[in-house]
Amino acid sequence: MKLIRCLHNKAESYAVQISESQVLDVPALSKASKQPQPPTFNEFMSNCQESVKALEHLICNSHEKRRKEATVELNRVKILSPIASPPKIICLGLNYRDHAAEQNAPLPDEPIIFMKPSTAVIGPDEPIVKPAFVKQLDYEAELAVVIGKRGKNITVEEAKDHIFGYTCFNDVSARDIQFKDKQWTRGKSFDTFAPIGPCLTTADQIGDPTNLCVRTRVNGQLRQNSSTSNMVFNVYQIIQQLSRVMTLEPRDIIATGTPAGVGFAMKPPKFLALGDVVEIEIENIGKLKNRVVAAAAA
Repeated sequence: MKLIRCLHNKAESYAVQISESQVLDVPALSKASKQPQPPTFNEFMSNCQESVKALEHLICNSHEKRRKEATVELNRVKILSPIASPPKIICLGLNYRDHAAEQNAPLPDEPIIFMKPSTAVIGPDEPIVKPAFVKQLDYEAELAVVIGKRGKNITVEEAKDHIFGYTCFNDVSARDIQFKDKQWTRGKSFDTFAPIGPCLTTADQIGDPTNLCVRTRVNGQLRQNSSTSNMVFNVYQIIQQLSRVMTLEPRDIIATGTPAGVGFAMKPPKFLALGDVVEIEIENIGKLKNRVVAAAAA
């Protein structure tokens, strides 16, 4: 399933995307069918696979008339970030062979990790705010893993059971600050520097997460075009490695690194400017689009 968190009739809700233009409002269907479902997406996610099974049962066993009544045109809702306030946003650096190659950097023998604050999160079509003092704004398309089951010291074989789903992630970066600091926290932690969405594709529907197309377009121009098969550490290995360090919790977001084609590595570099539209597309998930605006205009 492709699940979205959204505003509908000025209230927060969540829905299943059933076509390019329609969604099924889950709380509305639950109420009409008298089959209880969690009232919010955060609560829905707290039960991971059990919630998905219960939702599948609700959809399959509700009357067609009830489903029709709960169906909403996509243009009548505002899509929000899939996760409102993730407990943790854990990011990987240099996790694509082609990205390491474009920097002449050696491949890491263990995951290089850093964190972003939850205050950086925005959803689809929300603006990326460029502070006036940031001169080198950049994009990074990333497959994001959303944790659905708490775990510590998770094995590679167990990792799939801890994944709720996947979404698109843009690791927006102020390169001038990042390279000045010689570490990544400040340059990647500004408000709005973590766009995610548009939907959350459940783990059972993603296909093979180790072989998904990842693309970035800036103003329609293709910049990144790669595959998760180029990862140094795949999603299951990442979960195994991270869970040795920290307990993974439901709604944690893991951004798994970016492929080649980032702006600072181009010759000459091509950084984001005001008005630029960045579109991240990942196979079996969808497109995440955000425009760059000045801080005063946000």
